[in-house]
Amino acid sequence: MLYGGNSSVGRVLRCGWSGREFKSLFSPIPTLNQLKRRPRPKLARKSNVPAFKGQPIAKGICLRVIVMKPKKPNSALRKVAKVRLLSTQKTVYAYIPGEGHTLQSHGVVLIRGGRTRDLPGVKYKCIRGKFDLLGVSERRNARSKYGRKKPTLD
Repeated sequence: MLYGGNSSVGRVLRCGWSGREFKSLFSPIPTLNQLKRRPRPKLARKSNVPAFKGQPIAKGICLRVIVMKPKKPNSALRKVAKVRLLSTQKTVYAYIPGEGHTLQSHGVVLIRGGRTRDLPGVKYKCIRGKFDLLGVSERRNARSKYGRKKPTLD
């Protein structure tokens, strides 16, 4: 007889929509003794900036400057630079923040981590006011993010 008895491990059961289901020999949940013998493996933390290899910022050469359209609810033309990193020789896309920019091909740029949420594949940002990417002129608020010195009083 295929069904009945005390245990239903590894037997065909009279249940379910089709009337015949097979119950596996292995439970998906380990017992406490099994966990004590072999604990769950610790997952390695994935880096948000894989091209940097542990560096906080990286210097690179701008290959080209392009405009991208953002994901669905937003609509604009976001300025993005394709950058080859000097330290790791990897090519990444970096967002150029702020209004207007002076970056051209073959320009030297400093990039940091930090993704732009509405641009798929853009995980880096350019740092304004360093090398060939000048700061935002006429900027009054949040000047440190856009490379603008404190305006002098005349």
